[in-house]
Amino acid sequence: MIVRILNENQYVVPSLYYDDINKLDNEIVHLIAKGDEKGFKNTYAKLIEIVRKNGVPMDVKAIKESDLIIPPADLTFEEARRIFVGEGLIPG
Repeated sequence: MIVRILNENQYVVPSLYYDDINKLDNEIVHLIAKGDEKGFKNTYAKLIEIVRKNGVPMDVKAIKESDLIIPPADLTFEEARRIFVGEGLIPG
């Protein structure tokens, strides 16, 4: 799966991490709904880390459609409130 972290790069992430990413995405939606900024920051950092640690960075000149677009790593809690609603980044 191709995952883009905005303002950073695209990564080829093995599909076996999809469930882990989706679980963290759902947890972030829940934390934001509760107003838990500290929990959000910790969980969002874990989501970014999964992509960076397990993904292979793509050549910046390569143009491929992303399967998942993740906001930048420096996303604020207020910005996240507008993004992580409903089903979050991953529907379903």
